Amino acid sequence: MSATQAAPRATSGRTAPSGGLLLRLRRARWSSYGLVSIVIAYLVWSLAPVLIAFLFSFNGGYSRSIWQGFSLQWWTGPASVFHDPMYYDAIRHSFLLAVLVVIITVPLGVSLSIFISRWRGVSAKPVTFLSTVPLVVPELVLALAMFFLVTKLLHFVALGTVAQVAGQATFILPLVIVITRGRLASIPIGFEEAAMDLGATPMQALRLALIPLLQPAILASAIVAFAVSIDDFVITQYMSSTSSTQSVPMLIYTATRGTATPALNAMATVMAVATVVITGLGYVLYRFVSRREQIPTLAGEEMPAIAAFGEGAL
Repeated sequence: MSATQAAPRATSGRTAPSGGLLLRLRRARWSSYGLVSIVIAYLVWSLAPVLIAFLFSFNGGYSRSIWQGFSLQWWTGPASVFHDPMYYDAIRHSFLLAVLVVIITVPLGVSLSIFISRWRGVSAKPVTFLSTVPLVVPELVLALAMFFLVTKLLHFVALGTVAQVAGQATFILPLVIVITRGRLASIPIGFEEAAMDLGATPMQALRLALIPLLQPAILASAIVAFAVSIDDFVITQYMSSTSSTQSVPMLIYTATRGTATPALNAMATVMAVATVVITGLGYVLYRFVSRREQIPTLAGEEMPAIAAFGEGAL
């Protein structure tokens, strides 16, 4: 074969894939199609009932299973979700519990996470064990234990909002600790040591060097705590007292056992939409904070960051 005949083949730039490679590519493509089909089937299976329930909040009749025309009577009428005190109080109480639980569990969980991760004393291991106990104990058992604790021993804690917040915080606190400890595992302790070498006190090193790096975990913990609290039923039910401490899950459970109207669907729609919006805003803020901060490596990028910290913060 002459050089002129071999030139086009040598300069074609890309060789055709072999038969085995083509077969593997086809199999990978069909595998991806199969995974996508499974995900779509799961989404349809899980979201279709929810969308149907939302649709019946606009039903023109009193039925929650037979469509009787489109109407806004369960949103604006006298028996609507915003005009019936029972529904309105349940929504307000659910959001109140969620906000209080977030305010309590996030600072306490972050503090315990830092203590467990940075403390090397004898008391670190018992605290670590005790912080994970509520994760493995069934929620029903935890709710019964909290109920007997409040009614038999802690008589100064009355059943109601305070007991509900205490019970939910006990159940949700380990989730905050797990999320924060996962973040702490990726943060070198050299940041705090370098800050103290530059003259910072331990509290200044914690506030100016460590807490800013924990912001993504703090936001994620707040989102998880809010979502779990607003959806909790077992502990909230056992710790409740009167109808004024009835949350949305409790009201849905009670109403579905009787003759509920589509206003119940409207209340569930309000809670679902509000939760999705709040969680979405939290996720956007989480992504914004995550993109802003970068953790330098100990190999060569840490010292410039620490030097800038020392010049600007101290």
